[in-house]
Amino acid sequence: MANRDFDRGISLSNAGGYWRGQFAAMGGPCEVLCETHSEAETERLTRIAADEVWRIEEKFSRYRRGNIVDRINRASGSAIEVDAETAQLIDFAKTLYEISDGGFDITSGVLRKAWHFDGSDNVPSSERVAHILKSVGWDQVTWSRPVLRMRVGMQIDFGGIGKEYAVDRAAAMIRESTDVSCLVNFGGDLAVTSAPKTFNHWVVGIEAIAASASIPANILDLRVGALATSGDARRFLLKDGIRYSHILDPRNGWPVAEAPRSVTVAADTCTQAGMLSTLAILEGSAAEAFLDAQSVQYWCDR
Repeated sequence: MANRDFDRGISLSNAGGYWRGQFAAMGGPCEVLCETHSEAETERLTRIAADEVWRIEEKFSRYRRGNIVDRINRASGSAIEVDAETAQLIDFAKTLYEISDGGFDITSGVLRKAWHFDGSDNVPSSERVAHILKSVGWDQVTWSRPVLRMRVGMQIDFGGIGKEYAVDRAAAMIRESTDVSCLVNFGGDLAVTSAPKTFNHWVVGIEAIAASASIPANILDLRVGALATSGDARRFLLKDGIRYSHILDPRNGWPVAEAPRSVTVAADTCTQAGMLSTLAILEGSAAEAFLDAQSVQYWCDR
């Protein structure tokens, strides 16, 4: 297998029949699989994807100082006017809040002050969670596009929708640039730009949740569309035999009760798939019933 490194962490490898471009973003591995024998074309298409996801990360990561999220979170009650792209994400988050009856809430990120999902038994006190919960609630936000105003102490976090948005944006930009079929995979959330011609389909594995598992839980043939996964395979707490998932219910500040360990959904776009997998987790014990009602293909692991 040939391998060649490029600037800013991009590398290429020949996987036999197709090329793979790889880079890191959003805290994890990213790759673009290209149905081509051209190294140069793979480099170009990977650069398109990488530049776009790096742009999105720079703009919307809560860890970056000076970006729009940081300015909103440091506004101390002042109104902030946002650009069209940010407004689009806020509108989408507002829709998710409404259809989930408050289960999905981009203001819930402040709960990370109490919860640190590092695999330990450090479960916060009820008092600590209740205190922080006072700063959570989209119903306390004033949003009149393009102006957003939040109470002092509140914050927003696009982490629940950002990676899926980045996958779709990268896939769309590649699709506009070439008719080569590509699989865009950002840490397991992925989309196909067009149906492959030579392979007939891309082979995709769904990661098993068991720590000892060395093979995927499911192998899928994907020609078109996208997949997204929500779950607690790597981020959790474990105390007195109880596993606490990192997916919190913003209505009470605690991990969703009786939620599946992992939910993967297939949909037309990664954003749609991510929305449905997250909403399913928020349904807890009723996750499968929720997904059945959506008439989508899914894989649920408890």
